Amino acid sequence: QLVESGGGSVQAGGSLRLSCAASRVTDARFCMGWFRQIPGKEREAVATIDLGSRDTRYANSVKGRFTISQDDAKNAAYLQMNSLKPEDTAMYYCAARIGFVGCSWSDSAFNTWGQGTQVTVS
Repeated sequence: QLVESGGGSVQAGGSLRLSCAASRVTDARFCMGWFRQIPGKEREAVATIDLGSRDTRYANSVKGRFTISQDDAKNAAYLQMNSLKPEDTAMYYCAARIGFVGCSWSDSAFNTWGQGTQVTVS
């Protein structure tokens, strides 16, 4: 189970931080990621982090502005979003590949999803 928090409304140039905590996991060496979706468009990957290797990957559109990080003690991942733009407005979803090793950029490779949190940049 993934529990998300954070999100909200902010003016362009502002910052938000999303949190995602995984519960009831026995092996913390899995991949976590953040995806976003705008109504009528496909869900797109924003950032991923391998909790085992700590490798990260970012979408070109967020490089240099967003940072994904992890908290090993909490089996959690965070997405720090700075210099937000109106085009960042979307529903953001946390996802995890629990029981699998390695990350993927494809949302179909993730088997556990958070409830989603809205980010609105005006």
